[in-house]
Amino acid sequence: CTHIGEHVEEWSYLKFPFYLPMGYPHGSYRVGPLGRINACDDIATPEASAELKEFRKATEDGMVHYTLYYHYARLIEILYAMERLEELLNDADVLGSELRITADVTNREGIGIIEAPRGTLIHHYEVDSKGCIEKANLIVATGHNNYAINRGVEQVARDYIKGHDVPEGVLNRMEHVIRCYDPCLSCSTHAVGKMPLRLELRDAKGELVRTVFKE
Repeated sequence: CTHIGEHVEEWSYLKFPFYLPMGYPHGSYRVGPLGRINACDDIATPEASAELKEFRKATEDGMVHYTLYYHYARLIEILYAMERLEELLNDADVLGSELRITADVTNREGIGIIEAPRGTLIHHYEVDSKGCIEKANLIVATGHNNYAINRGVEQVARDYIKGHDVPEGVLNRMEHVIRCYDPCLSCSTHAVGKMPLRLELRDAKGELVRTVFKE
């Protein structure tokens, strides 16, 4: 690939995608509803279109980069989806009886890029002559946003943690940053039930000095 590279850090299982011509970390980027809403000229349904105009008032040039506005952008997309859903449920082709199309293997390798609710999905597959997958490589939205998520958590730590003191609410602020990106960590790590937060404070030598939990 000549466009996207994947940086590896020893402390994370998740890679850090970046735009190759700019290198890492300057080529790091974000994906998801905020980027889509910023990039679109209008939305095809009336209620979502009206909300988009309100969204654009948040900045003079019409582009919104504030991380917390991911939630606002996501709500606009949900509004559009509800309006579009009503249209599709009244579409004769959607309600027709032709529900499946069979196909043979025409190419042993394929790459697909789509926009999912969380952000861009890049899927690369290789199959055998019967269509069974032999190789798969995926870059999903949480991966694309990995660097931004980590930088957001780091910024909260720098702003609110002084020395060994962890003020009330710091873990909530960190969780707030993470949830702006709607990460699929619970899916990718196969977590069951609650997902507690654990904050480790380490000194300049990397020695653990304090651990704070949020159940």
